[in-house]
Amino acid sequence: MHQLGSRSIEEPPRVKIGYVGGGSQGWAHTLINDLAQCRDIAGTVALYDVDYESAADNAELGTRVVERESADGDWTFEAVRELDDALADADVVVCSIQDPPEETFVHDIDLPKQYGIHQPVADTVGPGGILRSMRAIPQYREIAATVRERCPDAWVINYTNPMTVCTRTLYEEFPDIKAIGLCHEVFKHQELFAEIAERHLEEATDVAREEIRVNVKGINHFTWIDEARWRGRDLYRFLDDELEARRPLNGFEPGSMADASYWVNNYRVSFDLYDRFGLLAAAGDRHLVEFVPWYLALDDPAELHRWGIRFTPSSARLPDGDGPTRTERYLSGDETFDLSQSGEELVDIVRALLGIEPVETHLNYPNEGQVSNLPEGAVVETNALLTGDDVSPIAAGSLPREVRSMVLTHVDDQETLVEAGFEGDLDRAFRAFLNDPLVTIDRDAAADLFAELVEREREYLTAWNLEDADVLAT
Repeated sequence: MHQLGSRSIEEPPRVKIGYVGGGSQGWAHTLINDLAQCRDIAGTVALYDVDYESAADNAELGTRVVERESADGDWTFEAVRELDDALADADVVVCSIQDPPEETFVHDIDLPKQYGIHQPVADTVGPGGILRSMRAIPQYREIAATVRERCPDAWVINYTNPMTVCTRTLYEEFPDIKAIGLCHEVFKHQELFAEIAERHLEEATDVAREEIRVNVKGINHFTWIDEARWRGRDLYRFLDDELEARRPLNGFEPGSMADASYWVNNYRVSFDLYDRFGLLAAAGDRHLVEFVPWYLALDDPAELHRWGIRFTPSSARLPDGDGPTRTERYLSGDETFDLSQSGEELVDIVRALLGIEPVETHLNYPNEGQVSNLPEGAVVETNALLTGDDVSPIAAGSLPREVRSMVLTHVDDQETLVEAGFEGDLDRAFRAFLNDPLVTIDRDAAADLFAELVEREREYLTAWNLEDADVLAT
């Protein structure tokens, strides 16, 4: 990976980045951090958010950061009030958006619990992922339509979950769009293999994540690795030893994770899926358990602790009370914005697409055969080479039949949700809801849960035909 600030050129290319969700307290700060340290591209970042004041605060923060003596980047940050203005003549569009969690995400997590459906994350699949998809599809149609009108040649880089549905919607609305989805879950497994290399290879010391080459295939948060190498050395052959060293995989005690980080990951589910199917599942365990029903069939939610993970409560999704946001704390001086090596690849990818330095990484992109036995056009996660205004997916091969059957269920549900979203067909979305493996309750209870979620979040579902939906009438 390119090290930020490591090289400069006399006249760096100038680009415009249109940021949708520019009031972000997370990804926007990462972008500010990385641009401030990059010498070989320059330009303007137009920050758009439905919360204009948050975007304006981030614009001020970005300006202050790049003005530091320690910063190398030549960037201007500005907040804009209209999506059209943010994307007009943009070279790159970045998306990281989220509806207010207290009005949406809290219901996505808490209501299914009342029906016995537990979700550690609730942003990709399961009831929470489906409702989030239903909210996101109209938003991403608008983004894609604006790209078509205002910057049709721009590259669109999406960070928003549900990653697959959001990226797929961009292509459905504007088939000629140039869009990719980025997720950092696989990075953790590259770090795992770096540790494995150091444990098993005498010559491997201080192995960096970027030195690990993995073959990635699947869909976002349900991705699989069947090959891992360090400097040409096979690391996959050590997985059986690693598996045995971790047994019993579900050996943590219920309650033992109560004080752990919500995002703790001990790779126990990942290795359990390897033990079952012979491929290493390459996402955090808290994501993986939502794709298959058996881990979350719990009488007591604390039983999930046996796998070394815990549930993220809805309270963790809420802002920190009525206090200042993170951006406001940076601006007031109550908290310091320290420049760091973020490990994220957005700036590297922009550099690659400008022809400065190629990048090979994993990303989400329509299937052109890179996963040979998943449907063409469905958004899949595999490795790709990015260079000179081009993305070339790298063939990852096929998934074993037993793994493909699990993945395909979710591909079909995601495709159904996108089609239903373009039709505004709530009853069809409910059929995808019924088909989700986590919806193990009977049909009537599922209809009640779905209807209650829709009613609670009705103001965010205005693009759907709610008046004629049979599922709401019953």
